[in-house]
Amino acid sequence: MPKEQIRLREATLTVADGIAEFAHQRPEARNALSLGLRADYADMLGRVETDRAIRALIVTGSGGSFCAGGDLKSLREAREHPEANSPDTIRRRLTDGHAWLQRLRNLEMPVIATVDGPAVGAGFSLALAADFVLASSRAFFCMSFVKVGLVPDLGAAYFLPRVIGLSAAKELSMTGRRVDVEEARALGIVHSVHAPDALQGEAHVFARRFLNAPREAQGLTKRLLNQSFESHFAPLVDMESTAQAVASSASYHADAVTAFLDGRKAAFDWESNR
Repeated sequence: MPKEQIRLREATLTVADGIAEFAHQRPEARNALSLGLRADYADMLGRVETDRAIRALIVTGSGGSFCAGGDLKSLREAREHPEANSPDTIRRRLTDGHAWLQRLRNLEMPVIATVDGPAVGAGFSLALAADFVLASSRAFFCMSFVKVGLVPDLGAAYFLPRVIGLSAAKELSMTGRRVDVEEARALGIVHSVHAPDALQGEAHVFARRFLNAPREAQGLTKRLLNQSFESHFAPLVDMESTAQAVASSASYHADAVTAFLDGRKAAFDWESNR
């Protein structure tokens, strides 16, 4: 598959060999989540969702920063125009963000965030929306909303307690303190830590290990687990039954059973796919 690179407003999307990489490209503003970058997320998802050849998505920053959260400069400018800063305008802007955030969360492939430097405010929320966070040794995380008199947004109140527990989520959200990478790993936010100059390469190695994974089973497993905290037992096992019926009818399952009975390795084996 030839390499494809798409330049968006404030990000780039690169697709090659079954892996998509979406990179924030506004390092001078520490990749703050501007309106342009929000629109880029929606456009990127429109491309990735429809390409069955893409098996994993990497979301990353640039210039030593993942994402410094909301663009406070643009928020200050908006205050000079009351109609652009009305409660209804703010509500609709956040609702638009939640629409593409839900698409990102439900993307039926592994989503890997690589965090180098700050993941602050809404940038922290973005990292939490990924399935796996790989971080550099200089990464840090901060629920900074309280510092500017705001509440956690972009799904933070949903994601954070589910990842680290309710008590710890309250502490990070209500203090706004900085969490270094080792504490983030201990809390379960970060999957692995790497040297800054090795981070992106390690993320691609990690993503490539999913290339031979069963697409149907991976996507359905992710959807089931995403529903596990808000579904009662009966509807969740109904979803499980339906998902299993789909997965068991896929060609991957038949091939894997035949390989096992013939004494051959399955196409996907996490330990050997390094």
